Amino acid sequence: MKKIITVGREFGSGGREFGRRLADTLGIAYYDREIIAKIAERTDFSEEYVQNITERGPVALFPITIGRSLYPRENPVLEQSQTIFQEQSKIIREMSQKSDCVIVGRCADYILREDRPLRIFVYADMESRVKRCRERAPEEENLTDKELRQQIQKIDKNRARYYEFYTGRKWGDKRSYDLCLNTTYTDIKKIVPVIAKIFD
Repeated sequence: MKKIITVGREFGSGGREFGRRLADTLGIAYYDREIIAKIAERTDFSEEYVQNITERGPVALFPITIGRSLYPRENPVLEQSQTIFQEQSKIIREMSQKSDCVIVGRCADYILREDRPLRIFVYADMESRVKRCRERAPEEENLTDKELRQQIQKIDKNRARYYEFYTGRKWGDKRSYDLCLNTTYTDIKKIVPVIAKIFD
């Protein structure tokens, strides 16, 4: 049986660590930021720009007004976002066809829906997420707890908007996943061997 696992996650829940450890335990490929690098290779966009686009919902289409005249022109940012999503979809399909793998984020659960991957969503309560972010933050970061919570909420809101725009599904809705994993005050290293047994 082919192992294709997609991991959606709330920011600060440890979803990225979980995905990497699960891939290592199963001895299969792991894809996350590598997808951003591939998109940048195939387009004229920088990795930083691609990262920014894929972490935000597409910009709404507004007409451009000059003086009293109205110009219903295309929105270039929206077009670029769609181009990036199309390229991202191609790359994710290619990666999943090449070998067994774990793919984190990037709407992979939806893009690969016909392949029936094991779709996992990782979440945790806010206090636990703040603690995890603090442990991994660079030393120079001086955010208050309130500011950090606001940042976490903003990132999640952007992820939800992006996911919902391209999939028509609600991000984090348990009905879209095969397994929802609560990592609140949990050691990710202890969870991974348990989940890996699904593939024994």
